[in-house]
Amino acid sequence: MDAKVAIIGAGWYGCHLGMMLDAMGCDVNIFEKNSDILGEASGNNQFRLHLGFHYARHNRTRIQSRDGYARFTERYPTLSKPISNNLYVVPKYDSLVDFDTYRLIMFSSGIHFQELRKNEWPEYLKDVDGVLKVDEHVLLIEEARKHFKQKLEGSIRLNTKVNSTEKTDEGVLVDGEKFDFVIDATWGHLTDIDYDCFYEPTLLLYYRYMGEGEYPAITMVDGPLCSIYPTEKKGIYTLSSVKHTPLGKYDTSAEAKQRLREFSNAELQSKIEVMQKHVEQFVPDFSDNFEYVSPQLNIKTKLLGEHDDRSCYVKTDDRMISVFSGKIDTIFFAAQKVCDYLERYVHGEI
Repeated sequence: MDAKVAIIGAGWYGCHLGMMLDAMGCDVNIFEKNSDILGEASGNNQFRLHLGFHYARHNRTRIQSRDGYARFTERYPTLSKPISNNLYVVPKYDSLVDFDTYRLIMFSSGIHFQELRKNEWPEYLKDVDGVLKVDEHVLLIEEARKHFKQKLEGSIRLNTKVNSTEKTDEGVLVDGEKFDFVIDATWGHLTDIDYDCFYEPTLLLYYRYMGEGEYPAITMVDGPLCSIYPTEKKGIYTLSSVKHTPLGKYDTSAEAKQRLREFSNAELQSKIEVMQKHVEQFVPDFSDNFEYVSPQLNIKTKLLGEHDDRSCYVKTDDRMISVFSGKIDTIFFAAQKVCDYLERYVHGEI
C-alpha cells in the first residue's frame, strides 16, 4: 500500500502499528517528543501482560486481553517472560465479588487457571476467600526498546514534538509536512478523545525484595485493592493500590501534567506510608520483606464509568485516526482495525 503515514507517539501502539504498516509497504514516520521510545505510559506502568484476570467487571476488556495475550506471546516471544508464581487473591471482606463468582467469570471466559487449595495458599496471606494461580507475563521494556528501534530504524523521529495537525483536501499536515494519513497514539495528549474519559495522574512505588529466590506476584481482586508485581529487573517489584495510586481525576491532559509537577516529597512520603498499610492488610509481613526504592509517576487516560472498561477503541475521521486503549495486550485489535481501514480507504471503499 503506497501511503505516507505519520504516527504520533512511539509507545507500544505507535511502534507496533509502525511495524505493521511498514510491512504493508507504507512510508512510516513515527514522531516521538522524548529522547527514547516507550517513554510515557508504555514505559511507566506495572509491566503486566494481562490475560484478563484483572477485569471481572468488563467482558470486552477481558476477552480482548485474553486473545491479545496469546497473539503477543507468539508475535513477540522475547519481549516478555513468564512469572513462576503469579497469584490472584480474592479477600474475604474487601472484594466487590466473592471468590465463587470471580472463579466462574474467569472459567466462562475461557481463561486457564489453577485453583489452589487452602493448604497451598502462602501462609502470610490474611483474610483470604480464594486464590487462583495464573500464567501471566511481565513485559521486558528494555528488550522492547531494542527490538523496535532495530525494526523501525529510520522511521522514528526522536525529540520531535508535534504541535499541530491540519486536514487538507489531499491529506493531513503535521507541523506543515504533508502525509496521506495520521494516527494519533497519544491517548488524548495531542488531540481531544471523542469518548467520555478523564486523565488520571498516578503513583506506583518500586520496592526491592530482600529475601532469597523470587517473591510471588500477588494481585488482590476485585475492587479498591492492591498488588505486588515483579519488573524485568531481578528482585525489583512494583506496589500499586487502587485506593492510593491515583493522584486525582482531571478533564484535560494539561491539568493532569500540572498535578504531577506539583507532587511533593512530603506527599510522596505520605503515600508510601498509606500504600504500605494498605497492602499489609492482606500481606502483614510486607515491610519485613521489602524495602522502598523509588517512585514511578505517570498519567493514565481512562473511560468514565464503574465497569472498568480498559478495552481498545479506534476512531476514524477521514484521514485522521486515533487509537485509545488501557492495555498493551490489545495492540493487535488496534492494528487490525487501522490496517483494514487504510486498505479500504486506499481502494476507494470508504
